[in-house]
Amino acid sequence: MKGGGGGGKEAVTASILRFLLLLLLPLTALYFFYTLHLLLASAASSSSSSCPPDAASSSSSVRLSTNGTSAGAAAVTVAAGKKAPAAASTETTLQHVVFGIAASSRFWDKRKEYIKVWWRPRGAMRGYVWLDREVRESNMSTARTGLPAIRISSDTSGFPYTHRRGHRSAIRISRIVSETFRLGLPGVRWFVMGDDDTVFFPDNLLTVLNKFDHRQPYYIGSLSESHLQNIYFSYGMAYGGGGFAISRPLAEALARMQDGCIRRYPALYGSDDRIQACMAELGVPLTKHPGFHQYDVYGDLLGLLAAHPVAPIVTLHHLDVVQPLFPNAKSRPAAVRRLFDGPIELDPAGIMQQSICYDGGNRWTVSVAWGFAVLVSRGVMSPREMEMPARTFLNWYRRADYTAYAFNTRPLARSPCQKPAVYYLSSARRAAALRGGDTTVTRYERWRRANETRPACRWNIADPDAHLDHIVVLKKPDPGLWDRSPRRNCCRVLSSPKEGKKGGDKTMTIDVGVCRDGEFSQVV
Repeated sequence: MKGGGGGGKEAVTASILRFLLLLLLPLTALYFFYTLHLLLASAASSSSSSCPPDAASSSSSVRLSTNGTSAGAAAVTVAAGKKAPAAASTETTLQHVVFGIAASSRFWDKRKEYIKVWWRPRGAMRGYVWLDREVRESNMSTARTGLPAIRISSDTSGFPYTHRRGHRSAIRISRIVSETFRLGLPGVRWFVMGDDDTVFFPDNLLTVLNKFDHRQPYYIGSLSESHLQNIYFSYGMAYGGGGFAISRPLAEALARMQDGCIRRYPALYGSDDRIQACMAELGVPLTKHPGFHQYDVYGDLLGLLAAHPVAPIVTLHHLDVVQPLFPNAKSRPAAVRRLFDGPIELDPAGIMQQSICYDGGNRWTVSVAWGFAVLVSRGVMSPREMEMPARTFLNWYRRADYTAYAFNTRPLARSPCQKPAVYYLSSARRAAALRGGDTTVTRYERWRRANETRPACRWNIADPDAHLDHIVVLKKPDPGLWDRSPRRNCCRVLSSPKEGKKGGDKTMTIDVGVCRDGEFSQVV
């Protein structure tokens, strides 16, 4: 009996063990697969984070998708629950930028000369000129022409255009970014657009673009100088002549939805307001940068350029409308070339940057727009006044007065005695052994209009026009200028002619550079 009872207990125990084993096996398997899943997920995350920056630009951190509307408009969205990617670890170069230049065969022979000034051929830059029909250079190599490759825009006759005063070529031009994107060029981070009379400063453009993460949707440009233009079109629109930059994710989104977007706005006037309308649908605002210049003005750009904002100059526009940058240049393109062949080669970051100082002995105010011009005025004018553009130009709407500008301006001279003597760039060179290191030497010469007369002045202050013929500016190149917080450079008058000294050298020497500790433009 004992043997039989013990066998029954053993059978019960065995049954319990089998039950527990059957229960634990699936739990163990579940735990094993869960652990394996965590390991694989961790490995995938590590692999994704080690991708190169350009490869990461197509990841889910910026997703391009349709928004589900009947129009099928695309939207740029950030993947839910994921942080935006960190800034790119590699610097943006010209090989990461592709230019789309809007041109017309009607003006091509004249305006191509502007492109030749700033374009770097033989593969140094990438881009296309988009024309309405073929021109003589269409079948020539870019090495021979010194120009970007030429492409003919797609037919846009099927798109509606109803503006009474505009031209339907605006539709063709508005599609240039999308058409350039569809070419599928590898490694492009930014699509930059401008007109055939837009002059780009490539090094400064890169300085600006490197401030932004190209994997995020960006629309970078600037406004018109005319308040009325901005009211009529938009204060949220990048003006195409001044140039603008669109990051790759945004260009992809634009290419997907733009044709439908264009059809929804047949009554708009130009190309840039059509692009802005599509940006509004995409929900991407304009990132404004003061270095892009539409220059909707007439007359002389001296007042604007001599008081350029404390920011890298990126573009110039409407150079066929305004007076030549240098009044003694052979042509308008030749005037621009003087900048590129001289100071821009020496120190592109510093071009047009204003410095303000004073010649205490002569009681003169000196304003240096490095690489362009120097203005010398009698008396003491405060930096607050000197950094304000003098109205050497007229509004795009000729009947409008100075209140129709989108920025502060000042009259040419509050007193005839303060009419400045203007000295324009005549030469630029590098002097390696000067001042203990690499130094640029720019020379500026007094320019006078034919039959120009100076206004009568009763001030007991020497007239700079009578005592100064040349100004020499010494400046060390500063490629890291825009890596620091924005601040005007300081200038110091090293030597100048003295009143009453006859037969002396009529030359002023100025030093321009980073402000020293405690230094500022002190009113003397």
